[in-house]
Amino acid sequence: MTTKALMIIEKDGRAAKDKDPNLSPEVLRMLYSTMVATRVTDERALALQRQGRVGFYLMSTGQEASHIGSAYAMRDSDWFFPAYRQPGILLLRNASIDDIVCEWFGNAGDVCKGRQMPVHYSLRSINFFSISSPIGTQLSQAAGAAMAAKIRGEDTVFMTYCGDGGTSSNDFHCGLNFAGVYKSPVVFVCENNHWAISCPVEGQTASETIAAKAQAYGMPGVRVDGNDILAVYRVCKEAVDRARKGEGPTLVETVTYRIGSHSSSDDADRYRDKKEWEAWRKRDPIERFRRYLEKKGMWDDAFENEVTEEAKTLLNDAIKRAEKRDGPSVSSMFEGVTMNMSPQLAEQRERFLSLEGAAEDEQGEFPL
Repeated sequence: MTTKALMIIEKDGRAAKDKDPNLSPEVLRMLYSTMVATRVTDERALALQRQGRVGFYLMSTGQEASHIGSAYAMRDSDWFFPAYRQPGILLLRNASIDDIVCEWFGNAGDVCKGRQMPVHYSLRSINFFSISSPIGTQLSQAAGAAMAAKIRGEDTVFMTYCGDGGTSSNDFHCGLNFAGVYKSPVVFVCENNHWAISCPVEGQTASETIAAKAQAYGMPGVRVDGNDILAVYRVCKEAVDRARKGEGPTLVETVTYRIGSHSSSDDADRYRDKKEWEAWRKRDPIERFRRYLEKKGMWDDAFENEVTEEAKTLLNDAIKRAEKRDGPSVSSMFEGVTMNMSPQLAEQRERFLSLEGAAEDEQGEFPL
């Protein structure tokens, strides 16, 4: 297996000979718009956190091509089992901007009613499985869901994500091992962004590449330039098609870089080399894709301003609406625990709400 990552978009914006997937102009512009909107969303959300208006945020800056390119290879009926650095999938699948923003605030409009950390989305409406903080758990969950779909004879593919740090988790082994044995229709995408919080990738694994780990699980391992959206799409489309034909799982390593800190609670300047950061900053996936579109006559300043301002307007309007909403009601903590509320739980709810002052405080603020 080669250690070289597949690349399509050259530095000057040209596509490597015979490698361009030749997507339509409409799709190319849509993918670029989604990448820009994802960057705008990240920047605005981090600003909200710094202002104390939301409690926490995780950015995907520098990794837009990796998750948007891979996600576009999927059908709308397919499922995602994400980590917490793939917000562009929500925008790609046209999730409600209000659902996204209300989740940050944990208000009454939040699908999870404030029970999750910010940016831990759960949107069944777009087949986006709940994000969880424990590292790697989504990998074995995706393998199991894919096994179930195969047993039921469904034509569904599952895609799940982790970072380079996630490859050290127990669930990485469990997920890939079970998927390999049962030939589950799942694509494992490891976004190798070189840092698992403050641990560099060379301190994470002794493997020459992460893609090489696939061999031990009896599946193909592919290494791709994660800042090249066309290369990511091409590799993942092949993996998705392979899974749909019943040929089993694939491990895709997208080589990219986490430009921001691990989260709003982290300061990457304390452990990362500035020269390394600057070198990767120059490989910005949005700028790279822009050069490609410009070569094809599909990009100009007017288009850039249009997609940027549209993203800002939609987001700012959603933030205004979210900040006017009440917090989750006290009674909501009893809802969604079971499909049908038991008599015991109903009794507990009534007793709780009857406590002095509980009814008046039913619309209290979410305490994050």
